[in-house]
Amino acid sequence: MFNGVSTLRMRKPALTCAAALALLLSQPLLPVAGGTASAQATSTFTAELGQSQPFDFAALGQRAKEMAAAPYHAPEVAQPDVLEKIDYDAHWKIRFRPETTVKVGDVPVQFFHLGTYFRNPVKIGIVENGKSREITYDPGFFDIPADSPAKDLTRGTGFAGFRLMNKDLKTDWISFLGASYFRTSGPQGQYGMSARGLAINSGMSEPEEFPVFREFYLEKPKSGDADITIYALLDSPSVTGAYRMDITNGAPGEGQKMEISSRLFFRNSVERLGIGPLTSMYWYSETNRVLAFDWRPEVHDADGLMMVMGNGEVIWRPLMNPPRVVTSSFVTENPQGFGLLQRDRRFENYEDDGVFYDKRASVWIEPKGNWGKGQVQLVEIPTDDEIYDNIVTFWNPEQKPQAGQELAFDYNLTWKEDAPVKQPLARTVSTRIGAGGIPGHPRPKGHLKIAIDFEGGSIAELGQNDGVTPMVSVPEGVTIVQSYALPVVGTKRWRVIFDIAAEQVETADIRAYLEKDGQPLTETWLGQVHPAQFDRIRVDAAAQN
Repeated sequence: MFNGVSTLRMRKPALTCAAALALLLSQPLLPVAGGTASAQATSTFTAELGQSQPFDFAALGQRAKEMAAAPYHAPEVAQPDVLEKIDYDAHWKIRFRPETTVKVGDVPVQFFHLGTYFRNPVKIGIVENGKSREITYDPGFFDIPADSPAKDLTRGTGFAGFRLMNKDLKTDWISFLGASYFRTSGPQGQYGMSARGLAINSGMSEPEEFPVFREFYLEKPKSGDADITIYALLDSPSVTGAYRMDITNGAPGEGQKMEISSRLFFRNSVERLGIGPLTSMYWYSETNRVLAFDWRPEVHDADGLMMVMGNGEVIWRPLMNPPRVVTSSFVTENPQGFGLLQRDRRFENYEDDGVFYDKRASVWIEPKGNWGKGQVQLVEIPTDDEIYDNIVTFWNPEQKPQAGQELAFDYNLTWKEDAPVKQPLARTVSTRIGAGGIPGHPRPKGHLKIAIDFEGGSIAELGQNDGVTPMVSVPEGVTIVQSYALPVVGTKRWRVIFDIAAEQVETADIRAYLEKDGQPLTETWLGQVHPAQFDRIRVDAAAQN
């Protein structure tokens, strides 16, 4: 049975990865003492390299294709009895020795140690002149306490993942750790949501399948502006894949850009394929503040899903914390882009100077070429805490992959403060939901008041008498009681306000935007509300009083 609790537990390994990353990122680091692309770190420590093997992206794709033609074999975990003992406390005490940092071109690389929450070893190799050589695990890479169970691991056991450091070695700017997850520090040096190589059957009744990156190959780019090229070999029971990522770390405030090419080979048919999956956390915001008992005004990594559809329509879908697992599908052909954005950048709206939600990066997917028909899908899972990643979005092709099929998807992935696209129309800056009706009068059951603020574009120059019209549509079973639009005094915003009556409706998808003379002035607000959820809260509050 698929429900919020089982799904959250299913995601716990990924969350543990994030917690460990946060601890590792907080460790003080020292300047690197030497290091070259051939992985020779210092005169006192030399990384052991495997035999030289021919390597390029085409060869990696051929390997993935051959693997898909054979039965699946789960990753072999070496010395599981030892890894079982490297628990949360033991793991964070293991520190990477900065003087053993490996450099690929000008990019410093450090590794994550295996542990009970990071059991699957990954192979990491260096590519030079069309040849790859694997870096062998050596305990000399790490400062390991004398009483640590990690002392019993043997050479060659493997790494859990890796991260790319800034040149001063004080912070990293991208990390790969756990399954096919990766994330960057964004434009403001603050980790937030994660991206993945691939998602399989997210948000379905059957257990989700988590493909893993089994091997990584790091190369100094031969040309172009990228700082590093990362190749990855993906594997799971249903699919294998070859990935190439040309990654650029921008100047402070600019964020990161990844040009990704993926080649997928299917062992089995897949019911729900997730291309360019993004994973985030949304607990509450100004939209649903009533659902959370916490001292901070808002808690979320992202506050909305933005999409530019194949026809150019820009849609904003504010995130929700629903009463049950909800999957929303937005059908289009050849999408121009989609992503999870953190639009609210005001510190006082979070008041958290520990994790800085106001500094979290927005992540944007821009397809290359034609992706055909399909849908951007959004999975929202109930949560009552910020420790769970309860939001997933991805592209799901209309045609379900079949065993023996090959697919290719190329796209740009950017980590910035906002979507890297032109936005000539006004955009949504807040969504608020409250009790319907009129102050001073009894509040009718099942009625909600929704207020949406838009800002930008040409609306700042328009007044109440300039013909601005709210366009609101609701599904069957929901009634619009009243709707109107007005400029917000003292600001450059316009506000749409409307009441809906939906006593018997659990979920309502509502569409709203502003227009003038038949032309849209704003992006399309495509919100989903759960009237019964808010009504129950009002009943509970009345009972407590």
